[in-house]
Amino acid sequence: MMISTKGRYALRVMIDLAQNGKENYVSLKDVAQRQNISMKYLEMIVAILHKGHLVKSLRGKSGGYKLTKSPSEYKVGEILKLTEGTLAPVMCLEENADVCERAGDCMTLPLWQKLDSVISQYLDSVTLEDVLNRKV
Repeated sequence: MMISTKGRYALRVMIDLAQNGKENYVSLKDVAQRQNISMKYLEMIVAILHKGHLVKSLRGKSGGYKLTKSPSEYKVGEILKLTEGTLAPVMCLEENADVCERAGDCMTLPLWQKLDSVISQYLDSVTLEDVLNRKV
């Protein structure tokens, strides 16, 4: 498993919104400049976050994006799973994966299942606030 730029940038966007959008909406232009992310890529990432109800938007002169809840209520796992689609270390553990014909005899399946569990448990135990406060 490798987290793509989409997942890493989504986390950076969420951190930026947490730091800069406490009172007001934050423009994507400002986020793009601070995070050094292209506007086109940023728009794609924010669309995913918006569709997943992690951010809300406001149009107009003082519009932009902001978090839908406090940083302590976001789990890093939910942000990454939304943007990455899966964090499974092997294809056979991905959601909606076809059942492997070797699953019953696979000596390594328990290893991958445990790794998947450890990854999920850890990422679901870390909040956006933890990252902001460098408690990870």
